[in-house]
Amino acid sequence: MKEEHLYVVTYDIGNQKRWRRVFNVMNGYGEWLQLSVFQCRLSRQRHAELVALLDGMIHHDEDHILFVDVGPADRVVPRVVSLGKDFEPVVREPVIV
Repeated sequence: MKEEHLYVVTYDIGNQKRWRRVFNVMNGYGEWLQLSVFQCRLSRQRHAELVALLDGMIHHDEDHILFVDVGPADRVVPRVVSLGKDFEPVVREPVIV
């Protein structure tokens, strides 16, 4: 199994239509946390695919996407202060093909 890293991905998209497209793409790669924040478990290949896909969708002079690499997904224990809803790191789930 390829090693996955845990990422926090956050974005600020200047146009509602582009924001919706980015949101829909992110929904396929990670778990939605807040309005423009996702957590994702990604292999190097999936990370590269996501970066390339989003890079082609945004307007570089108006939009901003950040990928924060938290570390190896199976070994990192994120230290998070969560007010309100509970926070749980995304876990590997079986994929049905």
